[in-house]
Amino acid sequence: MNSSTASAAEPTPWLFSRSVDLMTFGGSALLALAMLGVGGVFGWLHQDTPSWAWVVAILLIDVAHVYATGFRVYFDRAELARRPWLYALTPGLAFAISWALYSESVDVFWRCLAYLAVFHFIRQQYGWVALYRNKAGETNRWGRRIDTAAIYLATVYPLVYWHCHLPREFWWFRPDDFASFSLDWSLYLAPLYWSAMAAYVVKAIGLAVTRRRFNPGKDLVVATTAVCWYLGIITFNSDYAFTVTNVIIHGIPYMVLVYWYHQTATPTQSQALPSVGMRLSRFIGLIWILAYVEELVWDRGVWHQRSWLFGTPWNLESVELILVPLLAVPQITHYVLDGFIWKRRTSAKFATLASPTGERSVR
Repeated sequence: MNSSTASAAEPTPWLFSRSVDLMTFGGSALLALAMLGVGGVFGWLHQDTPSWAWVVAILLIDVAHVYATGFRVYFDRAELARRPWLYALTPGLAFAISWALYSESVDVFWRCLAYLAVFHFIRQQYGWVALYRNKAGETNRWGRRIDTAAIYLATVYPLVYWHCHLPREFWWFRPDDFASFSLDWSLYLAPLYWSAMAAYVVKAIGLAVTRRRFNPGKDLVVATTAVCWYLGIITFNSDYAFTVTNVIIHGIPYMVLVYWYHQTATPTQSQALPSVGMRLSRFIGLIWILAYVEELVWDRGVWHQRSWLFGTPWNLESVELILVPLLAVPQITHYVLDGFIWKRRTSAKFATLASPTGERSVR
């Protein structure tokens, strides 16, 4: 068999499956862009995010996806027993450091939390690209450099532009949580950004034409990341636009990943797994409940903005020094543990997700 025939026979490197990958990455991006279009029609691009959009994007996706980590770690007794010190110390240290920062400066606390979140969002998009590269068995050094430059600049360039054009009509957590750059570094970064995007497109087309090698999942991640981050941060100076484009393509794929990991657990011989519908209902239902409870305490105890959803505010100013760092613990724990739990070398089950197509899974 010649090389061209072998290449033609290579299966497409999907992570979950063709339909799931397309719905996860393409579907979430289409939802974000559709909500962006609806916002333009109804004038929401020029005002704060409507209540219904906040519930969908922030409560049911952004906050909920944080609690999805529980299914990967804290609701899995075998996983807890495997690395008890890591999983016990992370929340404790998160609270201690948060309390120390918040007690010194509220602004410093929120700025540190914002940049930790930014790092987490950027690394997640890179992680998807790395998984698809491994799935396709892509080992070319220049190909890796082009992919890395494309996905990092797809996120970093809009963020640099944001820092160079403050104040904006939106923010990450609260006003002034980002530092302002006096020099417009985005002007210097723009040529690198467009060069990286062009190089990625040329490489993808070249591989498809000359070697008949396709990695549509990776292309979809890079394209949707570039489009949504550019539109949400650079094109539109809008709280609504940033919310729907930033959150949806981040939170939904993460929840799909955690659900995939959780539902592939091997049942004991005497205990069969519940139906897919029952497992999905439990998964979604529990993280939604936890998200609602957290936001209820945030709103009634700190923000006092959505009494229509969470009820009458509480007067908790006397314990705010403890309450705010405590409420930040789930989020920080999620950010930190993500750097440990999604490594192929530490999880045989996760390694199967990125095993090169046609290769036997690690057991």
